[in-house]
Amino acid sequence: MCGIIGYIGKKQALPVLVKGLRRLEYRGYDSAGVAILGESEKGKVERVRSVGKIDNLAEKLKGQDISGTIGIAHTRWATHGGVTEDNAHPHFGCDGKLVLVHNGIIENYREIKEKLGDKHTYKSETDTEILAHLIESHYKGDLREAIEHALSHVRGTDGLVAMHADHPNCLIAARLGSPLVVGVGEDEYYIASDATPMLTYTKKVIYLEDGEVAEISKEKMETFNLKDEAITKCVEEIEWNDEQAEKQGYDHFMLKEIFDQPTVFEDAIRGRYNLEEGAAHLGGLNMTTDEMRSVKRVILIACGTASYAAMVGKYAFERLAGIPTEVDVASEFRYRDPIVDEHTLVFGISQSGETADTIAALREAKRKGAFVRGIVNVVGSTIARETDGGSYIHAGPELAVASTKAYTNMIAIMTLYALQFGRLKRITPATGQRLLKALREIPAKMNEILDQSDEIKKIAEKYKDYKNMFFLGRGINFPVALEGSIKLKEISYIHSEAYPGGEMKHGPIALLSEDFPVIGIMTKDQLYDKMRSNIEEIRARKAPLLLIATQGDEGAKELTDDVIYVPDTMELLEPLLNTIPLQIFAYHIAVMLGRDVDRPRNLAKSVTVE
Repeated sequence: MCGIIGYIGKKQALPVLVKGLRRLEYRGYDSAGVAILGESEKGKVERVRSVGKIDNLAEKLKGQDISGTIGIAHTRWATHGGVTEDNAHPHFGCDGKLVLVHNGIIENYREIKEKLGDKHTYKSETDTEILAHLIESHYKGDLREAIEHALSHVRGTDGLVAMHADHPNCLIAARLGSPLVVGVGEDEYYIASDATPMLTYTKKVIYLEDGEVAEISKEKMETFNLKDEAITKCVEEIEWNDEQAEKQGYDHFMLKEIFDQPTVFEDAIRGRYNLEEGAAHLGGLNMTTDEMRSVKRVILIACGTASYAAMVGKYAFERLAGIPTEVDVASEFRYRDPIVDEHTLVFGISQSGETADTIAALREAKRKGAFVRGIVNVVGSTIARETDGGSYIHAGPELAVASTKAYTNMIAIMTLYALQFGRLKRITPATGQRLLKALREIPAKMNEILDQSDEIKKIAEKYKDYKNMFFLGRGINFPVALEGSIKLKEISYIHSEAYPGGEMKHGPIALLSEDFPVIGIMTKDQLYDKMRSNIEEIRARKAPLLLIATQGDEGAKELTDDVIYVPDTMELLEPLLNTIPLQIFAYHIAVMLGRDVDRPRNLAKSVTVE
């Protein structure tokens, strides 16, 4: 949530900042603003803010003469105070010289405000403005020192970039929980919430760790901890390029990312298995054979779509490896005093690798002695750095807020991990070979489903005006129902619920009517007959029915005219295919309803606050 972009160098800062803000739109926001340390009037900071889309800010900037080679900008997602221009970032201190942008939440902002007293006048309802005044109160001529002192009084999460009119060749960046990345150019630096805004300019980046403060000029960057001790940082090379972050001819990023799935799925599994041995090997696990044998329990920690991928992973670990596996919603894990020991393997699963709840849960598991590993998409993210191993899912940039390709790649990685443990503990090479052969067929089968996009669009047209929907699945397809339901909610704003098929008659069936459609996942697996019986119950209540069925199942047509067929595969791999038509279905409905598909209201790509 929220996005930061800053620049210091030789270029005019404003175009860089506005372009950077556009590249951060996927994170979710409701207002935006820029601040430039001006050239036309020395020592003056020019600030422009607006509510709504970046287009509104760009329109407001037209005709204004704002020149300068140092500046900061921000997209805000409201936490403290409503969606108003006064609450938009950047925020000033009292004298208009200190200005900052900030991601995160200051939990003790009320206490700070009381301690600052009546000497300070506030123009917003935000915790960020109070932070600006706190830094100002510590300022004695050294901006970095003032920020270090101020942060020692702050509780909460922070990622901030500040500049001061008295320091025309300096940006200060600080991280306490909320991610910041510095892009390294030639006599110029970029700083942002993630690498996306700087892909156009540089692939060389430095990741700030928690408790680090960077002092950046056009010529150099120096990094310190909060005790003001110098830290040596390494420059890393990012893998993504600018072209990967564009739509490549698709109407929306989400549609592009749905169609990316066959390609990125191959990227996820490539080089990570041995077909001849029927085995998987993900070297990033960083566990010896003895350590792997010592694992008696697996916990998969995630939020939202990642948690539904984890539910599929649970089936894989238990069936292939025979290890009892739990799925925990990260926001609840650390508050229930979880029982974790040295025989527990905990995976944190997150597209961004910056999900605040998941990071906090992993830290708790680590404190209690578990093996802690990560499954993430973003190289250099907090989870990648703070865990003792794990795997990147290699989905490439996922810029639409609603996750699609990351979800299927997460399942791919968890399936390979389960196979890796399974071959060590219980399953034969022949079983492993069958699984891997089926896994290698998945991309071609995904393409068969994607080829049906136009047919799915016609079905979506029939369902777009309903106000409520149920999604039903059983066994490994229950997580598919959950994922289909959240996709529809996220991007179309249609209310939907997901249930295991057998649970409908335990209450929810009372809601069924001709105005309450049901989407059922009824593919040919061990629970097919059970699921068909549940669908018959729905049909008897006259509710409209849309079924996901296996190719060749003509019996599905006896239940409803609306059937989307998917290729046959092993039951354990069904979610990799069965989810895709639900993604396409939700996408087409959202487009027909005129929704902002890539940036749905109130949502953010990277949830960096609790």
